Amino acid sequence: MPPRVKPVSHEDRLTLVEHLDELRTRLIVCIVVLGVALALCFWQNHLLLEIAQGPLPGDHDRLITFGVTEPFTTTLTVSAYGAIVLSLPIVLWQLYAYILPAFSDAEKRTVLPLLLLFPFLFLAGLAFAYFVVMPAAVHFLLNFNDDQFNVQLRARDYYSFFSMTEIACGLVFQMPLVIIAVTRLGIVSVEQLRKNRRYAYLVISIIAAALPGVDPVSMLLEMVPLLALYELSIVLARVLGRPREGSGMATPSPQE
Repeated sequence: MPPRVKPVSHEDRLTLVEHLDELRTRLIVCIVVLGVALALCFWQNHLLLEIAQGPLPGDHDRLITFGVTEPFTTTLTVSAYGAIVLSLPIVLWQLYAYILPAFSDAEKRTVLPLLLLFPFLFLAGLAFAYFVVMPAAVHFLLNFNDDQFNVQLRARDYYSFFSMTEIACGLVFQMPLVIIAVTRLGIVSVEQLRKNRRYAYLVISIIAAALPGVDPVSMLLEMVPLLALYELSIVLARVLGRPREGSGMATPSPQE
């Protein structure tokens, strides 16, 4: 059993060995949580596979495999993706708890409320990918030149595409948190976000193109919510994102 991690305040001064010991303990916690989540997901692998096959049409509900070991390795891979999603909140909390003592009290008041929004935005990204992106992408890809090809779905390829699309959408839906955080910390201003909107649109288009979907349908479907989230982030940053007094660096006096 790893030693219990003691809360560290901003005023504490730890040695390098103490920092490494805390990091080791938190890594052990993350590994244990990931292992438990993997065991749980592998136990319920049939449910995970059925959920992943939800966006598929009825005539492609039975996927094919090649080789003796592929059904097992594919099931294990899907279970690993499910374990990552299931354990992600605890893993991220361990990361945040490790770096939070480096923030001042004013910066903590900025960061902590944003952390509470992470799971909701992540779940929203998963739901958007599952109910909007995946059905449209699968329909387009399976019916593209289908009279020229004998379309068969390999289990390993489909589950990998499904899992990466889900996780990627869940992560890119964190855009409002990033924008609100940098505005509240005074790194950028709302005026800069508005002024550089066209450059942001270009970056969003590149991100949408880099996401797992290779077809134009999924790219457009992923780009639209990113643009909406960016505009929503500007509105939220205008209301919530102004840095509080005392959160930034102190202005030197004339005598200094």
